[in-house]
Amino acid sequence: MPYAIDLFCGAGGCSEGLIQAGFHILFSSDISPMVELTYRNRHEQLGLIQGKNTWFERSDIRDLTGEEILRHISELEIFQNAPVPEIDLMIGGPSCQGFSRAGRRDKSDPRNVLFGEYVRVVNEIRPKYIVLENVEGFVDMQFMGYRGITGIEYPDGSVTPDILRSELSEIGYQTLEPRILNAADYGVPQRRNRIIFMGCREGLTLPEYPAPTVTPEQYTTLLDAIGDLITDDAVRAEVNPEYRRYQLDSMGGRTPTVDGSPIPATKAKNQELPKQTDIVRERFELFRPSETGTNLKRRVMEEGIDISDKPALVKLCAEAFSMTAEEVVALFGSKGCTKEQAEVLLTKKNIRQRWSADAPSATIVTIADDYISPWEPRTFSVREMARCQSFDDSFEFLGKRTTGGLLRRVEVPQYTQVGNAVPPLLAKAVALEIIKVLK
Repeated sequence: MPYAIDLFCGAGGCSEGLIQAGFHILFSSDISPMVELTYRNRHEQLGLIQGKNTWFERSDIRDLTGEEILRHISELEIFQNAPVPEIDLMIGGPSCQGFSRAGRRDKSDPRNVLFGEYVRVVNEIRPKYIVLENVEGFVDMQFMGYRGITGIEYPDGSVTPDILRSELSEIGYQTLEPRILNAADYGVPQRRNRIIFMGCREGLTLPEYPAPTVTPEQYTTLLDAIGDLITDDAVRAEVNPEYRRYQLDSMGGRTPTVDGSPIPATKAKNQELPKQTDIVRERFELFRPSETGTNLKRRVMEEGIDISDKPALVKLCAEAFSMTAEEVVALFGSKGCTKEQAEVLLTKKNIRQRWSADAPSATIVTIADDYISPWEPRTFSVREMARCQSFDDSFEFLGKRTTGGLLRRVEVPQYTQVGNAVPPLLAKAVALEIIKVLK
């Protein structure tokens, strides 16, 4: 059996894919105590028991050494009367907030240089194969005065991929040209681009990037993924009268236990829905499928919109504009309202979008109130987001469901655990390519 190490493991999306591909994860690590709850609980479900056949270490990678990792592996019960094997694969996704194009890019974010720590640990462990995953913004983030682990000083403006490939070459690893993969090409019901680096020790056979397993015409849609989780019985019976293949796979389980059988889930967990007011519900009802907040605001101003059946919104605007309810309905019923009036009706938030049922979801991020269900005027549950990432229903996310304010900087609640994860089916596709060259 091939053996793997998963660094920056998060809740375990990458680990799920590795296990599905046939790897045994001997060691994993992440810095978050909230993540640890979820990750270790899932591994216990799968028969991966701390100290017996796997080890999770909660640690900042800057404090983690190859010697410590190998010691924990050597002390596992499964190796008490057997030699410790070579590590076949080390995989990792260094924290990507500083690289992300979705939010504010911060070149001074200390997390940006964690990929250098990944290289250091690779050098100390010397695995056969390596994989590194990150967001698209990883491609063009520039560094000033970057100094590598062997002392190389890189010119100002050097970009991350060039530094990473150079650093790996310096320690005896050859790498493929990094490639951006779209999770939807591998059966994930989500348009999610990630940059992947693959490489190996010099002298071994380089792997290849996985070919897509589906064509765009075969993409798994949002309806395929979560149509059975619609809460309105009548709507669900109309649009999802019977289970679809992806839904059955999610319920039956894709990730095997150490005994070889997946864990079925008769009832998916993490289905609690966010609480919302009548005003929020009525705002959500105004969105058309695939429409963003920006486009809805433009439509309201240029075409007008009927809000006569939205009493909470009518009352809100009547009080804000010192108008009667009839005047508010008339104001928005035809084109010509001001931007300020439209923002009272809709809020200033433009990023929100109602998803389409007939296409994969947009990229799952960590703030769940940016997405609206195509079938109901609400946002999504943790389970629905997890389905869009290709997690099994038996995979339970633990800890706080969500958080806000400054706590977002330190806490990793359930929605964030889902949003930060590597989609298991994408990780599986990459891991299977490593399996091929190992054989």
